[in-house]
Amino acid sequence: MTWVEVLVGLAILLGVVGTVVPVLPGSLVVLVAVLVWAAVTGTPTAWVVFAAVGLVIAVGQVVMFLVPGRRLKAAGIPGRTLLVGGLLGVVGFFVVPVVGLFLGFVGGVYLMELARVGSAEAWPATVHALKAAGLSVLIELAATLVAASVWVAGVVVT
Repeated sequence: MTWVEVLVGLAILLGVVGTVVPVLPGSLVVLVAVLVWAAVTGTPTAWVVFAAVGLVIAVGQVVMFLVPGRRLKAAGIPGRTLLVGGLLGVVGFFVVPVVGLFLGFVGGVYLMELARVGSAEAWPATVHALKAAGLSVLIELAATLVAASVWVAGVVVT
């Protein structure tokens, strides 16, 4: 195993962690790491591995938005609720270290649903939105793990 493969492996690991801990754009880190590996390796097999990883990441990104989005639409939760939750999550990330992103997202979704449907239905809608966000994270995690596995297989083959 070369030093490039070790560094790329560490970057991929960082990307996988970044899908669960939303500090880094996990899928993008994995894709760029495999691109660097393919460029350094330079073999046709390495470029096929990069294309496969790119396809896995792209499909994961599409599914990551479609599946939870459909579930939220079925529950009647509008996109603006998630937008406000996301914006307050970003603010919370800078205001309260470590847990601020989560607190801001939950607070934003709850406040929007409170204004939209009232106190009786705001919390169940918030829980539904949290489940959809969790499902989105799991889908991205699965895609990055599959991409990492494809890269490992490519390293073994080359």
